[in-house]
Amino acid sequence: MTGSCQNDTVRIRAATAADAGLVMDFIVDLARYERLEHEVVGSVEALRDHLERGLFGVLIAEDAREALGFALYFDTYSTFFTAPCLHLEDLFVRESARGRGVGKALLAAVAGVAVERGCPRLQWNVLDWNEAAIAFYEKLGATVLPDWRTCRVAGGAIAELAGG
Repeated sequence: MTGSCQNDTVRIRAATAADAGLVMDFIVDLARYERLEHEVVGSVEALRDHLERGLFGVLIAEDAREALGFALYFDTYSTFFTAPCLHLEDLFVRESARGRGVGKALLAAVAGVAVERGCPRLQWNVLDWNEAAIAFYEKLGATVLPDWRTCRVAGGAIAELAGG
């Protein structure tokens, strides 16, 4: 997949297990941007293993010089549609590449995966303070749902909830 992004040719390609280190670098950069770097506890080895097993997909945006950004997505299921859907977990573009259409190219490529799979919905979350991202997504046709909240149980709280 190749797209033109404001005077640069940007290529979007599927990541392989060999890209696990690069993907982890992007994850850390994203976490730093979101002020959540302290929450990154995963490993390159786990990413490599999970990529090899196909547990999720990753698209990498790059130009002739460097990797510019990434999008990580996985399958979900909608009971209302009774159909598989796609969830975009992370979309990140390096600061030096922002404003060149890289994020739009990555999001369009993920949407292409959803279309290829016949998914009736592509969804993702955005932090409420990230006004630039919200405006970007709305400009591309996304609806930011004001009445939904993300619920999360993590770590030992999962076992506690399970009764253990």
